[in-house]
Amino acid sequence: MNSPRFDPRSFRKKYAGVLGMGKSGRAAAKLLAKNGFRVLGSDARPRSEVKTASKGLPEKVKLEGGGHSDRLLECAFVVKSPGLKPDLPIFGKLAAKGIAVYSELEVALAFSKAKEIVAVTGTNGKSTTTQLTYEIFKIGLPRGRKAVLGGNIGVPVSATAPAAKAADALIIEASSYQLEDCAHFEPRAAAVLNITADHLDHHGSMATYVAAKAKIFRAQDADDVCVFNADDPLVFKLSRECPSQRLYFGTKGPHVHAWAENGRLMFKLPRWKKPVALLPPRLPGRHNLENALASGLLALARGIKSTAVQKAFKRFRGVEHRIEECGSARGVRCVNDSKATNVDSTLVALRAFEPVGKRILLILGGLHKGSPYTVLRPCLDRTVKGVLTIGAAARRIEEDLSGAVPIFPCGDLSTAVDTALRIAEKGDILLLSPACASFDQFKDFEDRGRRFKALIKAAAKAR
Repeated sequence: MNSPRFDPRSFRKKYAGVLGMGKSGRAAAKLLAKNGFRVLGSDARPRSEVKTASKGLPEKVKLEGGGHSDRLLECAFVVKSPGLKPDLPIFGKLAAKGIAVYSELEVALAFSKAKEIVAVTGTNGKSTTTQLTYEIFKIGLPRGRKAVLGGNIGVPVSATAPAAKAADALIIEASSYQLEDCAHFEPRAAAVLNITADHLDHHGSMATYVAAKAKIFRAQDADDVCVFNADDPLVFKLSRECPSQRLYFGTKGPHVHAWAENGRLMFKLPRWKKPVALLPPRLPGRHNLENALASGLLALARGIKSTAVQKAFKRFRGVEHRIEECGSARGVRCVNDSKATNVDSTLVALRAFEPVGKRILLILGGLHKGSPYTVLRPCLDRTVKGVLTIGAAARRIEEDLSGAVPIFPCGDLSTAVDTALRIAEKGDILLLSPACASFDQFKDFEDRGRRFKALIKAAAKAR
């Protein structure tokens, strides 16, 4: 998308279109209506469903469902919600008429006074790193300045950024869906955590996916900074294209500015004479050390004191749905990792539990995203005593993992939890880490995770 930078003043009181009336689309429509625009919200779902989901929007927002009509061609500009495929026919029609299409992220920022923008992307670890970065800034900013959280972490940028003051820091989790539509996004500090195959059903190729991720730094300049994972070959290679100051975390080396050493996290910015050593957050897995290294670098690079970073590390307990301890039932420890919507994220979770040995009953399945499940086989051999399959991808998972471990086809989450607790032994771990999207049986991964926790709570009470 190569539209000019969005300037609300040039479109004042004009007709605006919003493509996709999910959470981000509704927030964008509300923001535009609040600022004097008439809005047409367009969605592929039936109009009755769209209308129900959009209750509470201003009267200036008109709705259409069942597809995207030529009414959008009457708009002065269109806002594209994250996740809509760029090859939809309506985009060709809009381009033919010269109608600009903007990302929800850039439209939201056009209404924000915040100058301090910090953004995090990566295939895995985005939410944890973004939340931890937010906690650090919340503690470390001087009196009178606030940290504001938004983006793919669950609260649309359109709902939070406009309320931020000029001195506030806006902390954003940026997905590839959001970034692919950006042309002018310039965070003062950014991070690329890792890149592995994901969302290929949407992006079409790995090259297109990587190009979307790279947009987090494309518009930066020499006064900005971007943090990269030096141990990820693809990220390290991509970092050479970055026009801003580059900082690296990873295994200790001459080019690394943050690393783990003897139970401490070490930070050394280019102008520092010696490193600062901090105790890491009490979270399982090597991946969480990497998340903390990235968060610490982002904060320190933007002037947050190391004492504030340490205080946030000490307090931080992780995010909901990411390797989240959610109680026990019948002597079985239960862990909600519903945010593991791809195979690599599930691998991260399994590696975090390697020290406990072969005690995991693993729930896999949902909506297939294009990547094979065979890469799980070596890790299953070390950590998993049984796999329980659910959802549309169940048959594919069963084929890819056949013979690796006992597999129990369950169909749905409730059956999987019942089956797991029936076959488990005391001291086992029931892990929901699906390696799939949730949309075949649930509204989203949050809905899936909360349903899992409800089932565990009910099972614990039943005994």
